[in-house]
Amino acid sequence: MRKPALYSSSRGVGAAGGPTPPPAMGSEPVGSEADAQAMVAAPSFLARMGRSPKAMWAALVVLSALLAVSVLWRPVPAANALTQKDIDAAVLRTLTTQALPSVTARAAEKIRPSVVRVAGLAKNKKGEEVETSVGTGVVIVDKGVILTNLHVVSGARIIRLTFDDGTESDATITGVQAERDLAVLQADVVPDDLHAATLRTSSDLLPGETVVAVGFPFGIGPSVSSGVVSGLGRAFKSPEGEQEIDNLIQFDAAANPGNSGGPLVTLNGEVVGIVTGILNPTSHRTFVGIGFAVPIEGAASAAGMPPF
Repeated sequence: MRKPALYSSSRGVGAAGGPTPPPAMGSEPVGSEADAQAMVAAPSFLARMGRSPKAMWAALVVLSALLAVSVLWRPVPAANALTQKDIDAAVLRTLTTQALPSVTARAAEKIRPSVVRVAGLAKNKKGEEVETSVGTGVVIVDKGVILTNLHVVSGARIIRLTFDDGTESDATITGVQAERDLAVLQADVVPDDLHAATLRTSSDLLPGETVVAVGFPFGIGPSVSSGVVSGLGRAFKSPEGEQEIDNLIQFDAAANPGNSGGPLVTLNGEVVGIVTGILNPTSHRTFVGIGFAVPIEGAASAAGMPPF
């Protein structure tokens, strides 16, 4: 820290002797007639103050003000450099005072750029394109490779994709794994900044682990729901299906028609399964608390991706 300059109160010759510095420009020499007059005037001024109470009080006010200034004024020290302890304290203060997104919201935000709306279209008698089915897909390769359910696109004359940035593209089926109700799509038009999802093995999933489902239930979305893994190694056969699918992840995050083909992700936003169906004890096709997803290991193999 730079120290303030120190000034001596002595103006003349010190006790040890020595030359007297020259007078400042514009001032009278020491011992001049002006000094003599000042010495004569000082007693006269003090005498007048003694005779005038107003003058005495004014002098006291001035002296008090000068004393207060001398007491209160202190040199401002330079700011200390930040330490790691200071930084940690600031981060902790922010975490405890600022509202942060929930873990499920962060998981949904991470997977969102990779979620695709998948629609099957056909032309009506007037030649107009109409949706005949709607579901969800997830980008697994940033060149436009998408996983979805086979039942979402089966029989569709046209497959229409809508990406997160609003880009629309037709797609073609490049691979099928009917025993797992899976289809691999290739988009005709690929957005410039397409994000592929991060895939994670489901082998270490445990019942009770929180999972998030993102998709287009009834075509609305992307919609987010969360729940837990409620079972592993389950078997399921949809009412319209002819083949039972086994080794499924059972979960209780809300899913409805349109969620089919969408990702089931962990709190880190990593895909562990592809939503493939919901339990329907009635004919209403609404969620009753049990959904099923194909583990991502089997789903990725449909696209020719190596196993974990």
